[in-house]
Amino acid sequence: MSWEKRLTQAFDGAVQLPLSERSKFVLFSDCHRGSGDSNDNFLKNRNLYLAALQDYYRRGFSYLELGDGDELWENRCMAQIVEIHSDVFRLLSRFYQEKRLFLVYGNHDMVKKYPKWRSEFCGFFFDPVLQKYQPLFPELAVYQGVILTDGQTGKRLYLTHGHQADALNSVFWRVSRFLVRYVWRPLEHFGVTDPTRAAKNNRVLKKTEERLAKWAAEKEGILIAGHTHRPRLGTRELPYFNTGSCVHPRGITCIEIVKREMALIEWRVETDEAMRLKVAKQVLAGPVPLDELF
Repeated sequence: MSWEKRLTQAFDGAVQLPLSERSKFVLFSDCHRGSGDSNDNFLKNRNLYLAALQDYYRRGFSYLELGDGDELWENRCMAQIVEIHSDVFRLLSRFYQEKRLFLVYGNHDMVKKYPKWRSEFCGFFFDPVLQKYQPLFPELAVYQGVILTDGQTGKRLYLTHGHQADALNSVFWRVSRFLVRYVWRPLEHFGVTDPTRAAKNNRVLKKTEERLAKWAAEKEGILIAGHTHRPRLGTRELPYFNTGSCVHPRGITCIEIVKREMALIEWRVETDEAMRLKVAKQVLAGPVPLDELF
């Protein structure tokens, strides 16, 4: 199957959500939540992410995670990830209880597409404080794609992870997982990066982004993805957008869609005039009205 067909197939039977002037969506991807060891790239930005998540929860946003939320190539045990980042998962569970949580799977958490796996590892978690199992995401659905349909124009925003444009990370994902888990993960301790990852290989990154942009232009819709870790706000001529990631040393990025306007956001730690550290939110690009993008 070609990469174009894989991308198109991602939206076969996809969940469709309405988009209106009152909609408030925040789109994250590539959190790569890990097990708390030296390979856990999410760990350094966990407090930033939690602060952003708390803000979006208080302001009534719906949370959409576009894949690679959990690092399940390097780690086998989802329970350990939930335990280490239990404060994050408690808040995500509150989003879920209020029907404001929508998850897409990527290549690094591909196993989430299997209902049996989700039932076993995502339904409940053990609360060490209460010393009993508590609901986490019972009856969780995880999608390959999500479609936001604009109520005014009928135009569509296609949301997926983006690994479909790369055969090594989609068709042959089990081979890639084996290499990451048993070859590149140990070598990462010595500063050797994984050359197969789009985010760490400029040639693969460029090729993947060119394919995603081409698909979006031919589809005459807006494609929002992750995977490459490179944040991007597209245009009418090139309607490919990217949420970035939560593992950049400088901070975390996401895309907000509020009142039919889209903005690229960065959350980072800054120092105020009193030399105190604070969590700061910065608009990197936008907001751009959807009418200027369709």
